[in-house]
Amino acid sequence: MPSNDDYQAELVRHLLAIDSADAMDAALASLLTPAEYQEISKRLQIFKLLREGVPHRKIAETLGVGIATVSRGSRALMTLPSSRNDHL
Repeated sequence: MPSNDDYQAELVRHLLAIDSADAMDAALASLLTPAEYQEISKRLQIFKLLREGVPHRKIAETLGVGIATVSRGSRALMTLPSSRNDHL
């Protein structure tokens, strides 16, 4: 029986095979609820703003998220090896 790791690997392969921004948008919109898609988009912006040195409270205010969400993003970003977060 496949494991969650197997399912995640299949998802990654599926997304990597997508060859255009429009196709990626369509794939993500079909895989995620609108709320999930919005949350993932905001999480990416949190990472971007953190890397730019924007204060946590300003990020929370700008994106309309809680300070705990920004703090969680900060912890996640710090735990990734630099080679894995260069693309974020």
